Amino acid sequence: MTISRKSFLKLVAAAALAVGIGSAAQAQEVTLSLHQFLPAQANVPKLVLDVWADNVEAASNGRIEIDRYPSMQLGGRPPELMDQAIDGVADIVWTVVGYTPGRYPSTEVFELPFMMTNARAMSSAYWQMYEKHMKDTEFKDVHILGTWVHGPGMIHVNKEVKTPADMEGLKIRGGSRTVNALLAKMGATPVGMPVPAVPEGLSKGVIDGTTIPWEVTGALKVPELVNNHTEFEGNALYVLTFVLAMNKDRYEGLPADLQKVIDDNSGLEFSIFAGGTQADADGPARQAAVDRGNNIVTVSGSELDAWRAVSQPIFAEWVADMESKGIDGQALIDEARALMDAYEE
Repeated sequence: MTISRKSFLKLVAAAALAVGIGSAAQAQEVTLSLHQFLPAQANVPKLVLDVWADNVEAASNGRIEIDRYPSMQLGGRPPELMDQAIDGVADIVWTVVGYTPGRYPSTEVFELPFMMTNARAMSSAYWQMYEKHMKDTEFKDVHILGTWVHGPGMIHVNKEVKTPADMEGLKIRGGSRTVNALLAKMGATPVGMPVPAVPEGLSKGVIDGTTIPWEVTGALKVPELVNNHTEFEGNALYVLTFVLAMNKDRYEGLPADLQKVIDDNSGLEFSIFAGGTQADADGPARQAAVDRGNNIVTVSGSELDAWRAVSQPIFAEWVADMESKGIDGQALIDEARALMDAYEE
């Protein structure tokens, strides 16, 4: 029988504790698994998660090692990642909150149409509101390390889209309950689908298009599969929310000094860095589509007003839905907007 290095280290740790070597146990190496759904070369693993993990390892002077498992290598599907963190299947996961629709309803305030001013401001507001409203309620079963959003959400499709009417009848992948509601308002057919399934969905005609930001299009080869991209001037049409989440028992079982290493590299500043880094990666990805000769539509002026008008009823519907859950949705909207307005880079 073969045994993995991770399993071996766990056995060594258990043996040390069993013979009562308390001080030595504190000094030994801790190996944590980090599980997520994108390929290792995609922007978030490469520019955000690896940076975070490398910083934690360095700050721990080698006492923490973080094994990275991209593309769901530990098994399961992307919607299962949050439960994997809660149940300890993985020590740490990065996931889209919207993959578990309705389970973390307060986060949806950031996904409402045309809410986002920029990713850094919204990621900052998201962390502050997580600490105030969600840490001890919706996320009480997991230890959250970071909360952020991507750059402006847009539409990538197999035909030119300039107006909401152009969306009529199109099958569009949406990444969350809120985005799906937005697509439905425009007459499109929302298709729930984790982002790794998008290339196959496009190539086989299961979907006509997808909602993702520019930065992930390269890793998914979207500009090779569709030739039309619709972006929006000013506030973003939509965004998705992300969390970097850790198993609560695993975190609480760490020595206090290693908890501090994790804490020092997580939280508000990390969330702003993560959201900003994703948004900054939009430019090169957009340029790649330009270089291919793809058609890019930038919606502005009166055409933008039409998109805003179609999406506006979502706010009242969402507030009513939150009220049915005992949550003051309008207060969350007002607070998110105020925090974004107050943000200074």
